[in-house]
Amino acid sequence: MKTAISLKLNGKQRSVEVEPNDVLLDVLREKLGVKSPKKGCDRGDCGTCTVFFNGRTVRSCLVLAIEADGGEIVTLEGVSNSGPTKLQKSFVKHSSFQCGFCAPGIVLSATELLRKNPKPRREEIKEALAGNLCRCTGYTPIIEAIEDAAK
Repeated sequence: MKTAISLKLNGKQRSVEVEPNDVLLDVLREKLGVKSPKKGCDRGDCGTCTVFFNGRTVRSCLVLAIEADGGEIVTLEGVSNSGPTKLQKSFVKHSSFQCGFCAPGIVLSATELLRKNPKPRREEIKEALAGNLCRCTGYTPIIEAIEDAAK
């Protein structure tokens, strides 16, 4: 039995019909056309599906779409809707990513960290990224980019 939900997605009000067991990640990608959150592990371990939900990062593969009814979702597209952010420019400067599969989740996790703590220590950065897996570059250029953006 489908249910209509309404949510604010990247600043725009959207409505969509969902099944009771639809997860937010699938609805974002398949029904609403947002492509930055990726399906990685499909169990909340890798962080590639990270989005902001009512201002906090969540793993969208673990959230039922119906839970987002009346809420606000911001994806990487919404964070960078007016061009690359200072943080994203720092990631490019430090060649932090190769394939980029993990990038949206890491960018959102780092964005949340810098909003809460504009001058994090290295250990705080590592803690904030603990739920995000990168298989290409390792974490040194990612951490260095976040440190540089925080300067």
